[in-house]
Amino acid sequence: MSEIPKTYDPQSVESRWYQYWLDRKCFVADPARVSDKRPPYSIVIPPPNVTGVLTLGHVLNNTIQDILARRARMLGGEVLWLPGTDHAGIATQTVVERALKKQGLIKHRDDIGREKFLEKVWEWKEKHGGIIIEQLKRLGASCDWTRTRFTLDPDYSRCVQKVFVELYTKGLI
Repeated sequence: MSEIPKTYDPQSVESRWYQYWLDRKCFVADPARVSDKRPPYSIVIPPPNVTGVLTLGHVLNNTIQDILARRARMLGGEVLWLPGTDHAGIATQTVVERALKKQGLIKHRDDIGREKFLEKVWEWKEKHGGIIIEQLKRLGASCDWTRTRFTLDPDYSRCVQKVFVELYTKGLI
């Protein structure tokens, strides 16, 4: 019989269990399973910016959300914890502008035009957006990763534009 280690080694345990949960789709919500006995429960992450890495504030916020999502699952709910990145875009825009200025490519974002600037934002997101998602996974966050979204995803952008136009047309904004 092997001896029990004196200290806990999270690397040998946590990644294995997390992968087990992912493989069995434990965090994937299915509307077809919703019923009177299995009520829906959802949380939308106030997504972190894609400006770099998680802060302690992000970690605390996501830990609380994870506790709520896991509790709802334990109570029998059909839980969707929806992950996303870049809640407003302003911080990302600022970081991308700063990087382009540092590289000497622009003095102002208007120097390269909207389309080219959006390309640069997408490049930044592809490079840095995954860092935060991977950090959340390492923390064991029980999000439905199959539904991860980014603020500038075309479907979401069109939806936001449509709603703003409707609200404007109705004189609400």
